Amino acid sequence: MIKKISTKYLRAGMYIKDLNCSWLNHPFFGSSLKVRDDETVEKILKYGIREVYIDTDKGLDVIETSLKQELKKQTHEELTKIAERKLERNLKITVNKEIVKARKIKTETIRTIKKIMNDVKLGKPLERSMVEKDVDSITESVFRNEDALMGLGRLRKINEYTYSHSMSVCVLMVSFTKHLGFEESLIREIGIGAILHDVGTSRIPADILKKKSTLTDEEYEMIKKHVQYGREIMEQTAGMSDISIITAYEHHERLDGSGYPNNLKGDEISILGQAMGIVDVYDALTTKRSYRGRTQPTEALRMIYGWGGTRFNFSLVQEFIRCIGIYPVGTLVSLESGLLGVVINHGEEDMLKPVVRIIYNTKNEKYITMPYDLDLADEGENGDRIVNYESPDKWNLQPEVYL
Repeated sequence: MIKKISTKYLRAGMYIKDLNCSWLNHPFFGSSLKVRDDETVEKILKYGIREVYIDTDKGLDVIETSLKQELKKQTHEELTKIAERKLERNLKITVNKEIVKARKIKTETIRTIKKIMNDVKLGKPLERSMVEKDVDSITESVFRNEDALMGLGRLRKINEYTYSHSMSVCVLMVSFTKHLGFEESLIREIGIGAILHDVGTSRIPADILKKKSTLTDEEYEMIKKHVQYGREIMEQTAGMSDISIITAYEHHERLDGSGYPNNLKGDEISILGQAMGIVDVYDALTTKRSYRGRTQPTEALRMIYGWGGTRFNFSLVQEFIRCIGIYPVGTLVSLESGLLGVVINHGEEDMLKPVVRIIYNTKNEKYITMPYDLDLADEGENGDRIVNYESPDKWNLQPEVYL
Protein backbone atom coordinates (compact mmCIF):
# COMPACT_ATOMS: atom_id res chain seq x y z
CA MET A 1 0.00 0.00 0.00
CA ILE A 2 1.23 3.50 -0.91
CA LYS A 3 0.71 5.97 1.93
CA LYS A 4 1.51 9.67 2.31
CA ILE A 5 3.07 10.49 5.70
CA SER A 6 4.78 13.36 7.49
CA THR A 7 8.58 12.96 7.55
CA LYS A 8 8.49 13.27 11.35
CA TYR A 9 7.20 9.67 11.34
CA LEU A 10 10.03 8.36 9.14
CA ARG A 11 12.01 5.51 10.69
CA ALA A 12 14.68 3.02 9.64
CA GLY A 13 13.03 0.08 7.87
CA MET A 14 10.53 2.14 5.84
CA TYR A 15 10.57 2.22 2.04
CA ILE A 16 10.04 5.63 0.41
CA LYS A 17 8.19 5.29 -2.89
CA ASP A 18 8.38 9.01 -3.69
CA LEU A 19 10.24 11.84 -1.95
CA ASN A 20 7.45 14.15 -3.09
CA CYS A 21 9.79 16.89 -4.32
CA SER A 22 11.96 17.84 -7.29
CA TRP A 23 15.23 15.91 -7.68
CA LEU A 24 16.96 19.30 -7.46
CA ASN A 25 15.82 19.59 -3.84
CA HIS A 26 17.34 16.40 -2.47
CA PRO A 27 20.76 14.64 -2.56
CA PHE A 28 19.52 11.12 -3.31
CA PHE A 29 19.86 9.15 -6.53
CA GLY A 30 16.24 8.82 -7.65
CA SER A 31 13.07 9.48 -5.67
CA SER A 32 12.66 5.97 -4.20
CA LEU A 33 14.86 4.55 -1.46
CA LYS A 34 15.01 2.26 1.56
CA VAL A 35 15.44 4.12 4.87
CA ARG A 36 18.35 2.13 6.29
CA ASP A 37 19.32 4.21 9.33
CA ASP A 38 18.63 7.37 11.34
CA GLU A 39 21.24 9.24 9.31
CA THR A 40 19.06 8.89 6.19
CA VAL A 41 16.09 10.33 8.11
CA GLU A 42 18.20 13.25 9.34
CA LYS A 43 19.35 13.99 5.80
CA ILE A 44 15.75 14.05 4.50
CA LEU A 45 14.69 16.42 7.30
CA LYS A 46 17.77 18.59 6.69
CA TYR A 47 16.65 19.21 3.10
CA GLY A 48 13.28 20.50 4.30
CA ILE A 49 11.19 17.63 2.92
CA ARG A 50 7.95 17.62 4.93
CA GLU A 51 5.96 14.74 3.42
CA VAL A 52 6.80 11.56 1.50
CA TYR A 53 5.01 8.55 0.07
CA ILE A 54 5.92 5.19 1.60
CA ASP A 55 5.25 1.68 0.30
CA THR A 56 4.15 -0.53 3.23
CA ASP A 57 4.52 -3.67 1.09
CA LYS A 58 8.26 -3.06 0.81
CA GLY A 59 8.94 -1.62 4.26
CA LEU A 60 7.54 -0.84 7.68
CA ASP A 61 4.26 0.97 8.20
CA VAL A 62 3.85 3.99 10.50
CA ILE A 63 1.88 2.03 13.09
CA GLU A 64 4.34 -0.87 13.12
CA THR A 65 7.33 1.47 13.39
CA SER A 66 5.79 3.66 16.08
CA LEU A 67 4.94 0.59 18.14
CA LYS A 68 8.48 -0.72 17.72
CA GLN A 69 9.94 2.63 18.82
CA GLU A 70 7.58 2.79 21.79
CA LEU A 71 8.50 -0.72 22.91
CA LYS A 72 12.18 0.13 22.51
CA LYS A 73 11.75 3.24 24.65
CA GLN A 74 9.80 1.31 27.28
CA THR A 75 12.46 -1.42 27.44
CA HIS A 76 15.21 1.17 27.78
CA GLU A 77 13.37 2.77 30.69
CA GLU A 78 13.04 -0.64 32.35
CA LEU A 79 16.74 -1.35 31.86
CA THR A 80 17.60 2.05 33.32
CA LYS A 81 15.53 1.33 36.43
CA ILE A 82 17.34 -1.98 36.88
CA ALA A 83 20.75 -0.32 36.56
CA GLU A 84 19.84 2.57 38.87
CA ARG A 85 20.42 0.46 41.96
CA LYS A 86 23.57 1.64 43.73
CA LEU A 87 26.38 -0.90 43.89
CA GLU A 88 29.29 -1.17 46.28
CA ARG A 89 31.99 -2.40 43.95
CA ASN A 90 34.95 -2.05 46.36
CA LEU A 91 37.46 -1.41 43.58
CA LYS A 92 41.02 -1.95 44.77
CA ILE A 93 42.77 -0.17 41.90
CA THR A 94 41.93 2.28 39.09
CA VAL A 95 41.15 0.90 35.64
CA ASN A 96 44.12 2.79 34.15
CA LYS A 97 46.53 0.98 36.48
CA GLU A 98 44.87 -2.42 36.18
CA ILE A 99 44.79 -2.35 32.38
CA VAL A 100 48.59 -2.66 32.28
CA LYS A 101 48.36 -6.02 34.09
CA ALA A 102 45.21 -6.98 32.18
CA ARG A 103 46.98 -6.71 28.80
CA LYS A 104 49.54 -9.31 29.87
CA ILE A 105 46.82 -11.58 31.31
CA LYS A 106 44.87 -11.41 28.06
CA THR A 107 47.91 -12.25 25.90
CA GLU A 108 48.93 -15.20 28.06
CA THR A 109 45.36 -16.53 28.34
CA ILE A 110 44.78 -16.47 24.57
CA ARG A 111 48.08 -18.31 24.11
CA THR A 112 47.01 -20.98 26.62
CA ILE A 113 43.59 -21.51 25.00
CA LYS A 114 45.22 -21.88 21.55
CA LYS A 115 47.60 -24.51 22.91
CA ILE A 116 44.80 -26.43 24.62
CA MET A 117 42.66 -26.49 21.48
CA ASN A 118 45.58 -27.62 19.31
CA ASP A 119 46.61 -30.30 21.81
CA VAL A 120 43.08 -31.71 22.02
CA LYS A 121 42.89 -31.80 18.20
CA LEU A 122 46.05 -33.90 18.21
CA GLY A 123 44.56 -36.27 20.77
CA LYS A 124 46.69 -35.08 23.68
CA PRO A 125 45.06 -35.11 27.13
CA LEU A 126 43.87 -31.88 28.72
CA GLU A 127 45.65 -30.91 31.94
CA ARG A 128 43.79 -28.83 34.51
CA SER A 129 47.04 -27.11 35.48
CA MET A 130 47.21 -25.57 31.99
CA VAL A 131 44.29 -23.25 32.75
CA GLU A 132 44.54 -22.85 36.53
CA LYS A 133 47.20 -20.12 36.40
CA ASP A 134 45.30 -18.07 33.80
CA VAL A 135 41.97 -18.39 35.60
CA ASP A 136 43.67 -17.36 38.86
CA SER A 137 45.11 -14.29 37.10
CA ILE A 138 41.72 -13.39 35.60
CA THR A 139 39.98 -13.80 38.95
CA GLU A 140 42.54 -11.65 40.75
CA SER A 141 42.26 -8.94 38.08
CA VAL A 142 38.45 -8.96 38.28
CA PHE A 143 38.59 -8.61 42.05
CA ARG A 144 40.90 -5.59 41.66
CA ASN A 145 38.90 -3.92 38.87
CA GLU A 146 36.81 -5.93 36.39
CA ASP A 147 36.46 -3.04 33.93
CA ALA A 148 40.03 -3.50 32.65
CA LEU A 149 39.65 -7.05 31.35
CA MET A 150 36.06 -6.44 30.21
CA GLY A 151 37.28 -3.53 28.10
CA LEU A 152 40.23 -5.41 26.63
CA GLY A 153 37.93 -8.32 25.86
CA ARG A 154 36.33 -6.17 23.16
CA LEU A 155 39.61 -5.95 21.24
CA ARG A 156 39.52 -9.04 19.02
CA LYS A 157 40.70 -10.53 15.76
CA ILE A 158 37.97 -12.18 13.68
CA ASN A 159 40.12 -15.26 13.01
CA GLU A 160 40.64 -15.80 16.75
CA TYR A 161 36.97 -15.92 17.75
CA THR A 162 37.03 -19.21 19.68
CA TYR A 163 40.05 -18.21 21.77
CA SER A 164 38.98 -14.65 22.58
CA HIS A 165 35.36 -15.77 23.17
CA SER A 166 36.52 -18.38 25.69
CA MET A 167 38.57 -15.80 27.56
CA SER A 168 35.80 -13.17 27.57
CA VAL A 169 33.16 -15.64 28.74
CA CYS A 170 35.50 -16.52 31.61
CA VAL A 171 35.96 -12.82 32.51
CA LEU A 172 32.22 -12.14 32.34
CA MET A 173 31.33 -15.26 34.32
CA VAL A 174 33.88 -14.50 37.04
CA SER A 175 32.55 -10.92 37.25
CA PHE A 176 28.93 -12.11 37.28
CA THR A 177 29.38 -14.71 40.01
CA LYS A 178 31.43 -12.22 42.06
CA HIS A 179 28.48 -9.82 41.72
CA LEU A 180 26.11 -12.60 42.84
CA GLY A 181 28.17 -13.10 46.00
CA PHE A 182 29.82 -16.46 45.31
CA GLU A 183 32.92 -17.33 47.34
CA GLU A 184 36.23 -16.71 45.59
CA SER A 185 37.31 -20.38 45.74
CA LEU A 186 34.05 -21.40 44.01
CA ILE A 187 34.40 -18.61 41.44
CA ARG A 188 37.77 -20.04 40.38
CA GLU A 189 36.19 -23.44 39.67
CA ILE A 190 33.42 -21.71 37.72
CA GLY A 191 36.07 -19.77 35.80
CA ILE A 192 37.78 -23.01 34.74
CA GLY A 193 34.47 -24.32 33.39
CA ALA A 194 33.80 -21.02 31.61
CA ILE A 195 37.19 -20.86 29.92
CA LEU A 196 36.80 -24.48 28.71
CA HIS A 197 33.12 -24.27 27.75
CA ASP A 198 33.88 -24.57 24.02
CA VAL A 199 36.81 -27.00 24.25
CA GLY A 200 34.65 -29.60 22.50
CA THR A 201 34.71 -27.55 19.27
CA SER A 202 38.25 -28.83 18.79
CA ARG A 203 36.66 -32.11 17.67
CA ILE A 204 34.36 -30.44 15.12
CA PRO A 205 35.62 -30.33 11.50
CA ALA A 206 37.20 -26.93 10.77
CA ASP A 207 35.24 -26.48 7.53
CA ILE A 208 31.97 -26.57 9.49
CA LEU A 209 33.20 -24.18 12.20
CA LYS A 210 34.43 -21.67 9.61
CA LYS A 211 31.49 -21.96 7.21
CA LYS A 212 30.12 -18.51 6.29
CA SER A 213 26.85 -19.66 4.72
CA THR A 214 23.85 -21.22 6.47
CA LEU A 215 24.54 -24.58 8.10
CA THR A 216 22.63 -27.63 6.91
CA ASP A 217 20.59 -29.57 9.50
CA GLU A 218 23.31 -32.23 9.57
CA GLU A 219 26.06 -29.64 10.10
CA TYR A 220 24.10 -27.96 12.89
CA GLU A 221 23.64 -31.31 14.63
CA MET A 222 27.39 -31.80 14.37
CA ILE A 223 28.04 -28.35 15.91
CA LYS A 224 25.73 -29.19 18.82
CA LYS A 225 27.90 -32.20 19.66
CA HIS A 226 30.66 -29.88 20.91
CA VAL A 227 28.90 -29.72 24.30
CA GLN A 228 29.04 -33.50 24.81
CA TYR A 229 32.60 -33.65 23.45
CA GLY A 230 33.59 -30.95 25.92
CA ARG A 231 32.10 -32.88 28.82
CA GLU A 232 33.95 -36.04 27.81
CA ILE A 233 37.25 -34.16 27.58
CA MET A 234 36.76 -32.54 30.98
CA GLU A 235 35.62 -35.76 32.67
CA GLN A 236 38.79 -37.45 31.43
CA THR A 237 40.91 -34.68 32.97
CA ALA A 238 42.43 -35.44 36.37
CA GLY A 239 41.34 -33.04 39.13
CA MET A 240 38.50 -31.45 37.14
CA SER A 241 35.66 -30.56 39.54
CA ASP A 242 31.95 -31.22 39.03
CA ILE A 243 31.40 -27.45 39.32
CA SER A 244 33.69 -26.76 36.34
CA ILE A 245 32.11 -29.55 34.29
CA ILE A 246 28.49 -28.49 34.87
CA THR A 247 29.37 -24.84 34.18
CA ALA A 248 30.62 -25.81 30.73
CA TYR A 249 28.11 -28.56 29.98
CA GLU A 250 24.87 -26.59 30.44
CA HIS A 251 25.73 -23.33 28.65
CA HIS A 252 23.37 -24.08 25.74
CA GLU A 253 20.38 -25.20 27.82
CA ARG A 254 17.43 -22.77 27.91
CA LEU A 255 14.75 -22.18 30.53
CA ASP A 256 11.89 -23.07 28.15
CA GLY A 257 13.46 -26.38 27.11
CA SER A 258 14.54 -25.16 23.68
CA GLY A 259 18.25 -25.62 24.38
CA TYR A 260 20.61 -28.57 24.06
CA PRO A 261 21.95 -31.21 24.55
CA ASN A 262 19.24 -32.40 26.97
CA ASN A 263 16.36 -29.91 26.48
CA LEU A 264 16.38 -29.21 30.20
CA LYS A 265 13.69 -26.87 31.59
CA GLY A 266 13.54 -24.38 34.46
CA ASP A 267 15.21 -25.60 37.64
CA GLU A 268 16.46 -28.71 35.85
CA ILE A 269 19.25 -26.38 34.71
CA SER A 270 21.74 -25.50 37.44
CA ILE A 271 22.10 -21.84 38.44
CA LEU A 272 25.57 -21.96 36.84
CA GLY A 273 24.15 -23.27 33.57
CA GLN A 274 21.49 -20.56 33.60
CA ALA A 275 24.09 -17.85 34.22
CA MET A 276 26.42 -19.25 31.55
CA GLY A 277 23.62 -19.15 28.98
CA ILE A 278 23.22 -15.40 29.50
CA VAL A 279 26.95 -14.70 29.47
CA ASP A 280 27.67 -16.86 26.40
CA VAL A 281 24.88 -15.29 24.31
CA TYR A 282 25.83 -11.75 25.35
CA ASP A 283 29.45 -12.22 24.33
CA ALA A 284 28.52 -13.94 21.06
CA LEU A 285 26.09 -11.16 20.11
CA THR A 286 28.60 -8.39 20.79
CA THR A 287 31.40 -10.02 18.78
CA LYS A 288 31.99 -9.41 15.08
CA ARG A 289 32.18 -12.60 13.02
CA SER A 290 33.31 -13.22 9.47
CA TYR A 291 29.68 -13.81 8.40
CA ARG A 292 27.90 -11.06 10.37
CA GLY A 293 28.40 -7.79 12.18
CA ARG A 294 28.21 -7.36 15.94
CA THR A 295 25.36 -6.09 18.06
CA GLN A 296 26.11 -3.08 20.25
CA PRO A 297 26.31 -4.00 23.98
CA THR A 298 23.24 -2.01 25.05
CA GLU A 299 21.18 -3.48 22.21
CA ALA A 300 22.39 -6.99 23.12
CA LEU A 301 21.24 -6.43 26.71
CA ARG A 302 17.87 -5.25 25.42
CA MET A 303 17.53 -8.47 23.40
CA ILE A 304 18.51 -10.67 26.36
CA TYR A 305 16.10 -8.73 28.58
CA GLY A 306 13.35 -9.51 26.08
CA TRP A 307 14.17 -13.23 26.38
CA GLY A 308 14.01 -13.08 30.18
CA GLY A 309 11.37 -15.42 31.54
CA THR A 310 11.40 -17.61 28.41
CA ARG A 311 14.93 -18.54 27.35
CA PHE A 312 16.63 -17.07 30.41
CA ASN A 313 16.01 -16.74 34.14
CA PHE A 314 14.54 -13.22 34.43
CA SER A 315 16.04 -12.54 37.88
CA LEU A 316 19.50 -13.53 36.62
CA VAL A 317 19.07 -11.31 33.55
CA GLN A 318 18.35 -8.36 35.82
CA GLU A 319 21.40 -9.10 37.95
CA PHE A 320 23.60 -9.42 34.85
CA ILE A 321 22.45 -5.97 33.72
CA ARG A 322 23.28 -4.60 37.17
CA CYS A 323 26.65 -6.30 36.98
CA ILE A 324 27.87 -4.83 33.69
CA GLY A 325 25.59 -1.77 33.40
CA ILE A 326 23.34 -0.83 30.47
CA TYR A 327 26.36 0.93 28.96
CA PRO A 328 29.06 -1.75 29.34
CA VAL A 329 32.75 -0.88 29.13
CA GLY A 330 33.65 -0.20 25.49
CA THR A 331 30.22 1.21 24.55
CA LEU A 332 30.16 4.35 22.40
CA VAL A 333 27.73 6.85 23.94
CA SER A 334 26.41 10.30 23.01
CA LEU A 335 26.27 12.99 25.68
CA GLU A 336 23.81 15.85 26.14
CA SER A 337 26.60 18.26 25.17
CA GLY A 338 26.98 16.70 21.72
CA LEU A 339 30.20 14.91 22.59
CA LEU A 340 30.80 11.22 21.91
CA GLY A 341 32.72 9.10 24.37
CA VAL A 342 33.70 5.52 25.12
CA VAL A 343 32.73 4.04 28.48
CA ILE A 344 36.01 3.03 30.12
CA ASN A 345 35.07 2.68 33.79
CA HIS A 346 31.83 2.35 35.75
CA GLY A 347 33.18 4.18 38.74
CA GLU A 348 32.44 3.42 42.35
CA GLU A 349 28.66 3.78 42.78
CA ASP A 350 26.39 4.76 39.89
CA MET A 351 26.40 2.52 36.77
CA LEU A 352 24.42 5.19 34.90
CA LYS A 353 27.18 7.75 35.44
CA PRO A 354 30.38 6.05 34.27
CA VAL A 355 33.72 7.52 33.29
CA VAL A 356 33.82 8.12 29.53
CA ARG A 357 36.77 8.90 27.27
CA ILE A 358 35.73 11.85 25.05
CA ILE A 359 36.80 11.25 21.44
CA TYR A 360 34.50 13.20 19.08
CA ASN A 361 32.44 16.38 18.89
CA THR A 362 29.28 15.97 16.80
CA LYS A 363 28.59 19.72 16.73
CA ASN A 364 31.69 20.61 14.74
CA GLU A 365 32.15 17.05 13.37
CA LYS A 366 35.74 16.84 14.58
CA TYR A 367 37.80 14.25 16.40
CA ILE A 368 39.17 15.25 19.78
CA THR A 369 42.91 15.52 19.13
CA MET A 370 43.71 14.83 22.79
CA PRO A 371 41.02 12.47 24.12
CA TYR A 372 40.26 13.08 27.78
CA ASP A 373 38.31 11.30 30.52
CA LEU A 374 35.07 12.71 31.90
CA ASP A 375 33.54 11.38 35.12
CA LEU A 376 29.78 11.72 34.69
CA ALA A 377 29.30 11.24 38.43
CA ASP A 378 30.90 14.67 38.89
CA GLU A 379 27.92 17.02 38.60
CA GLY A 380 29.87 20.25 38.88
CA GLU A 381 29.85 23.18 36.47
CA ASN A 382 30.65 21.00 33.46
CA GLY A 383 28.19 18.25 34.34
CA ASP A 384 27.03 16.12 31.42
CA ARG A 385 24.91 12.99 30.96
CA ILE A 386 24.43 10.08 28.56
CA VAL A 387 21.61 10.51 26.06
CA ASN A 388 21.95 7.16 24.27
CA TYR A 389 24.38 4.58 22.95
CA GLU A 390 25.68 5.01 19.40
CA SER A 391 26.64 2.78 16.49
CA PRO A 392 30.41 3.12 15.89
CA ASP A 393 29.85 2.44 12.17
CA LYS A 394 27.61 5.50 11.90
CA TRP A 395 30.48 7.74 13.06
CA ASN A 396 33.27 5.68 11.51
CA LEU A 397 34.82 5.16 14.95
CA GLN A 398 36.45 2.17 16.66
CA PRO A 399 35.74 2.48 20.40
CA GLU A 400 38.08 -0.40 21.28
CA VAL A 401 41.09 1.60 20.08
CA TYR A 402 40.48 4.18 22.81
CA LEU A 403 40.44 1.60 25.60
